[in-house]
Amino acid sequence: MTTKKYNKYLAFALCVITTSVNIQGPLYAVYAHNDGYGVLATTIAFSFYVLGVIPVLLAFGGLSDRIGRRKTILIALALSITATALMLFYPYTRALAVARFILGVGTALMAATATAYMIELLGSSDTMRATAWVTASTTIGFGLGPALTTVSLMFYETDQPASFFLLLASGIFAMFLLYQLPETAPKRTNLPTSMLRLPYFNREVIWYGSGILICWATTGLVLSIIPSVLASQGLAKYAGISSMLAISCGLIVQPIARKLDPQVSSKLGLLILLPAYTLLAWGTLSANLPVILLAAFLASSSCYGFVYLGGMLGVVRSAGNEQARASAGYFLMAYIGLSVPVIFTGLIVDRYGAATAFYSFGVFSLVGVIVLFASQPMLKVKRHSNLEMRKII
Repeated sequence: MTTKKYNKYLAFALCVITTSVNIQGPLYAVYAHNDGYGVLATTIAFSFYVLGVIPVLLAFGGLSDRIGRRKTILIALALSITATALMLFYPYTRALAVARFILGVGTALMAATATAYMIELLGSSDTMRATAWVTASTTIGFGLGPALTTVSLMFYETDQPASFFLLLASGIFAMFLLYQLPETAPKRTNLPTSMLRLPYFNREVIWYGSGILICWATTGLVLSIIPSVLASQGLAKYAGISSMLAISCGLIVQPIARKLDPQVSSKLGLLILLPAYTLLAWGTLSANLPVILLAAFLASSSCYGFVYLGGMLGVVRSAGNEQARASAGYFLMAYIGLSVPVIFTGLIVDRYGAATAFYSFGVFSLVGVIVLFASQPMLKVKRHSNLEMRKII
């Protein structure tokens, strides 16, 4: 088997894992109805994903060094299959919380392993290409899941859509492909003495992390709350499309973001986010589907394009020898954004209505962006040569 096939097989497995993360998205309102719960219960269940992600990112970053790259990805894939099967046979919000936790653990294991495995399969000198494969396959997967379910529901409305069966079949096929890949971890030397990876924070990590926190909070809003609001207006079947646009379209602008200074990229993304959120809130409250889709596209360009990539580069530049721990700190703040603000917004929806919730979240975003712009001149970013930057990217 050629190296070219190796990276394609791994990329397919990564895409399957990330597809499973949001494949239930268009059914959140259905799960809540089956249980008789409101939006708050759905957002809490959605946030259980973070409870699975954060401990693994903090404490088990070195697991693949101990048990092997392939085995770690296989575990992540098995967890994704398990979570999907759970929702297929028990379509309730209570099961969603458990499934989201399982998916969080699997995604974190994948995130801590995928890039290293891809680099080792392609050769350590091809870091840029390896990163591109991982970024593309995972970004597509995160957005593909809700889109597949939306298409399935257009043909037949059920809480057991064909997309779930397709994912299970794809997961089994991905396992077959993974078993054909070589194990690379045993060839490495100087393995770390501990799997523990505590995060590292400096002013730059906090600034860039705060930016991605606001952005991923907006993404969490699209993924967890928008489907319930759209369902109340008879537009539930379009929730998956908005979720896909809110994630995958960021890949389109990443080549532009790579050419910009990290601070410029992050600030540009935050400026795009504010009007994107305004359109998103107005479109959702007025049941204007074209506006919702446009807003989701702009939010994706901001969150998964300019802010995400610019933030990662900025954190790496500022961290010196603590790049891995700084990245953990960055993702820690990102996943806090994906959970805490979303839970509070869901609480406001249940108690005071969707309009008040959207206004409150808008104030939170606006104040956050103003504070970030006011504090930005304080940052002192270490510059790298073009050669170093190419290695980072």
